[in-house]
Amino acid sequence: MVVVVVDVVVEVVVVVEVLVLVVVVVVVVVVVVVVVVVVVVVVVVVVVVVVVVVVVIVVIVIVVEVVVVVAVVVVEVKVMVEVVVKVVVVVVVVVVVVVVVVVVVVVVVVVVVVVVVVVVVVVVVVVVVVIVVVVVIVVVVVVVVCSCCCCRS
Repeated sequence: MVVVVVDVVVEVVVVVEVLVLVVVVVVVVVVVVVVVVVVVVVVVVVVVVVVVVVVVIVVIVIVVEVVVVVAVVVVEVKVMVEVVVKVVVVVVVVVVVVVVVVVVVVVVVVVVVVVVVVVVVVVVVVVVVVIVVVVVIVVVVVVVVCSCCCCRS
């Protein structure tokens, strides 16, 4: 009888060890995937911001060059006023585009962070539930085996 109980307990312990190893591997894989996704998103966001800034700078430089050329060539005040108005319009459009791009980038980053947090929380909850279920199974098996052995002896 004692040998049977010991065999059952050893089998249960082996099963629990395997389940714990599986849970640990799953958690590690999920964490690695989440970290990779976050790094990729951050790199993409940085690249987008840099490209937008470079484009804005190039547009501003071109507008300034055009204004300088027009100012040198044209002497009339009327034409200068029109050029200034056009430059102001271009600058306003560029600023609006930059603001929109920054807002979109911020929203994307926030959404990615929220998704990552939700995934991590779900993984942690699943791991805890699996561990609790395994512990309950082990306790039930041990109690049943021990009670059977105790009843017979």
